[in-house]
Amino acid sequence: MIEFPDGMHEYVTTPVKRVLRLAGREVFYIETINSRYRLEVRGREDAVAENAG
Repeated sequence: MIEFPDGMHEYVTTPVKRVLRLAGREVFYIETINSRYRLEVRGREDAVAENAG
């Protein structure tokens, strides 16, 4: 399941073809047969600080 910043969710049911990671960052690109997703992994503290300010 992928959760988007606006709170929406999407279930990915197609096989993943490729996963790419940006060097030195926690940013991933996930490619399925018919879609592409950008996934950014942030620590809980980062997300709380961003939402507070």
